[in-house]
Amino acid sequence: MADAILKKGEGRFLRAGGLWIFDNEIDRVEGDFENGDVVGVQTDQGFCLGYGFINLYSKIRIRMISSRPDQPLNEDLLRERLQNAWDYRKRTVDVSSCRIVFAEADFLPGLVIDKFSDVLVVQSMALGIDRWKESIVDLLKEILARDGIKIRGVYERSDGKSRLQEGMERVKGFLGPAFDTQVEIVENGIRYFVDVENGQKTGYFLDQKYNRLAIQRLCKDAKVLDLFTHTGSFALNAGMGGAREVLGIDASELGVEQARRNAEMNGLESVVRFERADVFELLPELEKRGERYDVIILDPPAFTKSQHSVKNAVKGYRDINLRAMKLLKDGGYLATCSCSHFMNAELFTKTIMQAATSARKRIRQVEFRTQSPDHPILWGADESYYLKFYILQVCRNY
Repeated sequence: MADAILKKGEGRFLRAGGLWIFDNEIDRVEGDFENGDVVGVQTDQGFCLGYGFINLYSKIRIRMISSRPDQPLNEDLLRERLQNAWDYRKRTVDVSSCRIVFAEADFLPGLVIDKFSDVLVVQSMALGIDRWKESIVDLLKEILARDGIKIRGVYERSDGKSRLQEGMERVKGFLGPAFDTQVEIVENGIRYFVDVENGQKTGYFLDQKYNRLAIQRLCKDAKVLDLFTHTGSFALNAGMGGAREVLGIDASELGVEQARRNAEMNGLESVVRFERADVFELLPELEKRGERYDVIILDPPAFTKSQHSVKNAVKGYRDINLRAMKLLKDGGYLATCSCSHFMNAELFTKTIMQAATSARKRIRQVEFRTQSPDHPILWGADESYYLKFYILQVCRNY
């Protein structure tokens, strides 16, 4: 096994609890290796910090898999990590559908595994872990089987752009025998069809599970607008909460078709309807028409995926929140979120406050939430904290 020797004083991310070593922290690598191999990691004074996957294509040069000198990578280590991940989910969330593996937050760097009923969806985003993904799936199946859960199929959705930064091709397809990729799940008592083959990311956003539930109590007899509705999950929770009418908007025709199908599955099609439109174009039009809502939900895609584009993202978040506030009745409720890691909580809060000031509104915080516990936030690994979710009451200026 080769050894990566850090520069003097480096390893600061590891010392802070992180699991990444960047290219500019490494002095040299002693020994032969191929990209994706496990290497030892040492300080400049020869102290072993553990083991990690190395990849010269990536600025994240090493992703740590073990911080114990006596614990190299093998099947026993992987089995332990997977068992711990599953035991944690059983304690914290409804596991009928949940994220079982959340990359670094479960000490399995670059790997995501979602469970939708009896189907697993795998997303591998780093070269080293990619070599182990089939072994990991087999081990996870064994662990689930011990709890009486039989997995009927596994689908890979390693088709994100982040693979290119690792020098890898984007791939998707079955891991094992083919199966029907339209999977029915139940979340918060609501039925959905999840398209694990063609849906966004792994097919469905599990991270908002309990945030969706939280808006139900606000929607009794309310007129609700759900923007960036995707496959209708917030809109359907509003309908289930007793809203008198709900309009869901998304730019994707596929998403809108799936949302309508989901509404019909739950007998909510008379209350919850969906339209395809560009949210940024629609909001000023709704304002001109004099539309007013009791509850508005903003669940946009990440407006920034790098530090360089944060300034433009702030403008986008400020604009949609400002326009949403203008469309709310006095005392109405705004559920608004950002799923970008680079839009940190402090900046997101400041941006919403700026929108309120521009809209001449006062806001009262009902609650602040983050991602569902099956997407755990590992302190020290800042990349694991990405979702910020506010429920706010918006009032006129007194």
